[in-house]
Amino acid sequence: MTDTASAPRPRPSSRPSSPPGSSSPSPSFLSTAGASALYVGALLGPSLLLLPGLAARAAGPASLLAWLVLLALSGLIAVVFCALGTRLGSSGGVAGYTAAGLGARAGRAAGWCFLAGVVAGAPVVCLIGGSYAAAAVGADGGAAVRAGLVLLALVLAVRLLGVRTGAGLQMVLVSALVGLVLFAVLGAAPAARAAHWTPFLPHGWSGVAQAAPPLMFAFVGWEAAASLTTRLRDPRRQLRRVVLIAFVVTSLLCLGLAAATVAVLGPGAGGSVPLADLMRAAIGSRGPLLAAGAAVVLTLAATNTYLTGAAALLDALLPSGRAAGRRGPLAVVATTALTGVPLFALVGTGVLTTAQLVAVPTALFLAVYLTCTAAAVRVLDGTARLAAAVSCPAVLALLLGTGWPVLAAAAVALTAALAPAPPAPAPTPAPRTGDHPPFERSAAAQEGSPASGV
Repeated sequence: MTDTASAPRPRPSSRPSSPPGSSSPSPSFLSTAGASALYVGALLGPSLLLLPGLAARAAGPASLLAWLVLLALSGLIAVVFCALGTRLGSSGGVAGYTAAGLGARAGRAAGWCFLAGVVAGAPVVCLIGGSYAAAAVGADGGAAVRAGLVLLALVLAVRLLGVRTGAGLQMVLVSALVGLVLFAVLGAAPAARAAHWTPFLPHGWSGVAQAAPPLMFAFVGWEAAASLTTRLRDPRRQLRRVVLIAFVVTSLLCLGLAAATVAVLGPGAGGSVPLADLMRAAIGSRGPLLAAGAAVVLTLAATNTYLTGAAALLDALLPSGRAAGRRGPLAVVATTALTGVPLFALVGTGVLTTAQLVAVPTALFLAVYLTCTAAAVRVLDGTARLAAAVSCPAVLALLLGTGWPVLAAAAVALTAALAPAPPAPAPTPAPRTGDHPPFERSAAAQEGSPASGV
């Protein structure tokens, strides 16, 4: 495939069937309900335990406006990825989707930005868990950083051992997170006060604009449509239902938690552990302990999933060879440690705030969504193309709003785009793949989702 936008567009990939006489078991397909649960898990994670507080700190009660706007944008992005998944199948995930419309170099840029976002996101997730653990025992911010480092070291050790998070466990954890959020929101509702909604714009409209970019970290996961297409019996029919269910569920949870954070916590809504504060309002002193336990478990599971997917994605992006399958885990663990420890040190010394730390992976993921929506304008048509045309400039505005991390995203994208293309793997007597982008060679290219084993 050439690096021009006029390169052949990939067709939906067909699910391989077993040859006659093969003893291979038939593939197991996800039901619409099961796929919806996994997709919700792709969108919800430990970031939901932090972001309502960051948004309330920046914009006060008006942070709900930022949530509403970003939920609308999230819906448009959902339409785009649903259409890409339906039209192009798995096609190498975000790298393949970008390559289909913008060429192979742009596809490599998207893949490496996604990989960098996963690696940079792992310390953020561990810091969230560490903050809840520290809050449960009444410790300060320094203890939160130390607890986050311990969690990062633990999950890196688990990753080196090759432990994977199964889909069944992921569904249990997603259910636990949903249940915990609902319990906190409903249980703390009697403590809500109307006075906490005034002044509605304590920091003006600039506060709302400042709150918006970090919140996009809560909406990363729509790209999981790529991997779902390989696990649905009828992707064209089921994927639309799955995306709709996931959008409705995540929207209600995000808005409910954001509204409860403002209405119940009031002036204290800008803390780094809003769910723990809501749980304290709901059931007293035991609330933060329960929230901390759930946050630590979710942190370990989510970070392990991040890094497992990143290792597979790295192997997919690098040239094939004898070390394939082994170099990914080692490289990802080493890179995450080399990235995470300095980031934690900067947060611990006050040079970097939690909001700025969140902005780093957010910028990288926004760069991926920018390339995917731009490519979708070229490869899609109808309503999906209109959704891509509207969401693309909105994503660009959010990307620029992240501040200095946009430079890191640009550096990763340019380096990947300008680097020489890896040599193609040796040809095999497989069915024709001439119409597919080079990222199709491994389905692992879409496993790097911070998502949850979708």
